[in-house]
Amino acid sequence: MRNLKKRTVDGVNPLWRMYRYVKSVKMFRQTVLIELCRYLPNVKLKHWVYCNCLKMSIGPNTAFAFKVVPDLLYPEYITIGENCVIGYNTTILTHEFLVDAFTTGPVKIGNHTLIGANVTILPGVTIGDYVKIGAGSVVSKDIPDHALAYGNPIQIKYK
Repeated sequence: MRNLKKRTVDGVNPLWRMYRYVKSVKMFRQTVLIELCRYLPNVKLKHWVYCNCLKMSIGPNTAFAFKVVPDLLYPEYITIGENCVIGYNTTILTHEFLVDAFTTGPVKIGNHTLIGANVTILPGVTIGDYVKIGAGSVVSKDIPDHALAYGNPIQIKYK
């Protein structure tokens, strides 16, 4: 079950009110840093920017591949354990704009976990230790330790 905080909005689509949730200066700064890191080849420098400038909690020896996109609004809600690989073009979301609501939720990824290429991780999801997520998957629910998960909708197999 996803751990989400939901704020309902009457009338106007909540995306029209985005800057009520995040200040425009903060949003601009985070967007610039994330876009720079997407193309930055140096894994150590990228790790440093994510931890020190975007306030993400990332364990040692965790590496982000080319074009990874952490959440633009709330990257500080992302926690990743040690010795993980976040694959090419992965998107890690901590917010969702729905037609009548705005939801947020932390994303937690355990230790020694592999996230394949082009994976989308939705808000409020917890991924356990020693997990492997197949390329192109949409992670829409929690994944326990020592599991193999793949597909859309996500299917979980136990090792």
